[in-house]
Amino acid sequence: MSRIGQIPIKVPSGVEIKLEGNKVQVKGPKGSLSDNFKPSIKISHKEGVLELERSSDEPEIKALHGLTRALLNNMVIGVTDGFSKTLELVGVGYRVQQKGKSLTLSVMFSHPVNIDPLPEVDLKVDENRIIVTGINKQKVGEMAAQIRKVRPPNAYTGKGIRYLGEYVRIKPGKSARAG
Repeated sequence: MSRIGQIPIKVPSGVEIKLEGNKVQVKGPKGSLSDNFKPSIKISHKEGVLELERSSDEPEIKALHGLTRALLNNMVIGVTDGFSKTLELVGVGYRVQQKGKSLTLSVMFSHPVNIDPLPEVDLKVDENRIIVTGINKQKVGEMAAQIRKVRPPNAYTGKGIRYLGEYVRIKPGKSARAG
């Protein structure tokens, strides 16, 4: 049995769930999300609780059981609280400016880098930090990864764009190795 798939999802008040065959639509105070799921997983909504049941014990369907539950839970959390990721710019001369909804990064390239947000994602700038927020967990993570990819942390100096709280292990330079 899938331990994750067995856990029922509690639906908070103010969240509407529509089940139409394989399609699930979740509406809440922050917006609405919808997704199609495999028919081998049966989703039922009773008294503010979502429960999932699988059709057989095949390995593929067992894996889908937990995955479907996690995706549904993320949809419910997204429309009630939303998701956010924070990135920080580390390095002298590394700057970020917000122009409307998009960002302009100055990260020691010969040109500034413009980044437009994905749909359903908002970008905010707070000094040397970029806050990525939205209701879709996958899109928030994807947008944060795209921003980090512009200038990932350098292994020798630690400069670059990193997630807030990310530990970057600094490698020793040539002089530290010789000896």
